Amino acid sequence: MPTVDLDAATIHYESTGPDTGRPVVFVHGYAMGGSLWEPLATRLAARGLRCLAPTWPLGAHPTPLRPGADPTLPGVAATVGAFLEALDLTDVVLVGNDTGGLVAQLVAVHHGERLGALVLTSCDAFEHFPPPILRPFIVAARYPAAFRAAVRTLSSTLVRRWAYGSLAHRDVEPLAAQWVRPALDDPAVAEDLRRLTASLERRTSLDVAARLGEFTRPALVAWSAEDAVFPVGDAQRLADALPGATLRLVPGARTFAMLDQPDVLAEAVAGLAVPAGSRG
Repeated sequence: MPTVDLDAATIHYESTGPDTGRPVVFVHGYAMGGSLWEPLATRLAARGLRCLAPTWPLGAHPTPLRPGADPTLPGVAATVGAFLEALDLTDVVLVGNDTGGLVAQLVAVHHGERLGALVLTSCDAFEHFPPPILRPFIVAARYPAAFRAAVRTLSSTLVRRWAYGSLAHRDVEPLAAQWVRPALDDPAVAEDLRRLTASLERRTSLDVAARLGEFTRPALVAWSAEDAVFPVGDAQRLADALPGATLRLVPGARTFAMLDQPDVLAEAVAGLAVPAGSRG
């Protein structure tokens, strides 16, 4: 797996599709990894797009943050911007999901120079952040020992099914088991996750939402119609806040539309990313 060494972290990423294709960069959510995007990346690569799926420092990263790095969501957004710069990517289609959708909003507002378009799938937005399921971890994150104990519960299949099971109709347990390993195996990664978790606050989502109108390039809000976590009403609100946005609901999908309905989502993203005359 290729890596990029940045000031904050070493970022591991998967690359699919031709190097000459328009870059599509994915941003996953809290305690998840770049492997989430494989079904979508494969389909978009077949349409000539260059798909990059990094594992960001959101809790499943294999290499800990460097000393002094900012572990907060704004810090992660800055790392996304640095990644785009390090690879000299331009006209990027940035695609976010779950917590990664909020990170994508932060990138669009604060580090959007290299973006050509923005895609928000079901994600954190407005006052609906942090999500209720994270509240026990946020409380535990005040105390390192308590947080380490909370993380250890993720070694249980039952706990992982509680934490991740409502995000897709498909069984996500094989992915979830992979994602929790870095925090379980490496105390430094667990500490990165604790510091991130302790920093989560509603002000982050509210402040960036108030500035989404500054991003005037094309945008797509592709929301899962059967989402059990993120309110479908937020999809329309995001589409209204982004001047260049269109809204599309993805039928038959929960939060992870890239797993439940990858063909439908690929068609929607390609409709934004691929010039009409180049679509096959």
